[in-house]
Amino acid sequence: MASYYDIDDILTEEELVPVVFHKAANGVIIDPSSETNSVEQGAKVELPLWLAQELHWRQAVSISAPPCFNQKTRLEIQADAACVDLRSRCPYFYEFGCKILPLVGDKTIEILLLSAFKIRYKETLTKAYTAAYTATSKVLTLLTREETNLYEAAQSSMAAFKKWRMGGPRLQRASVLGRKRKPVN
Repeated sequence: MASYYDIDDILTEEELVPVVFHKAANGVIIDPSSETNSVEQGAKVELPLWLAQELHWRQAVSISAPPCFNQKTRLEIQADAACVDLRSRCPYFYEFGCKILPLVGDKTIEILLLSAFKIRYKETLTKAYTAAYTATSKVLTLLTREETNLYEAAQSSMAAFKKWRMGGPRLQRASVLGRKRKPVN
């Protein structure tokens, strides 16, 4: 469970998910341009995850897999996960997938998340350690929010390593070693 004040968690739960109402609901304003304030049984609408989750627990709606986990995305990830623009599909792809997984009941989402993360994790670190500064902006446009944080952490780690490697003498003699032996006269 993420922190209540975590902005990334709040934005993750604002992602829209398709739901089907099992019960009619009165006094619900889903579409401001609608003439009525009710939703009929069987209506298909998109709701934010936080609301869909609450309604699902009360057995008022059933949740379908969101468009960012559709067959097209799955095939693209299977072909080459490193080249897929997950940010445009869902900026919080992994967190959203983990939150939607128990609600949808589609076990292939779990496999999709795991395989995508394995491949993209390796590629993200490789690019962070080897990419030139000019290539950084192109790389960052394809990454999700979690991957962007990982990329930035890897780059700062590499910068700290290079700074450590270039600075100061390699080995220093411990002060205790100088006092261990008797001076030879």
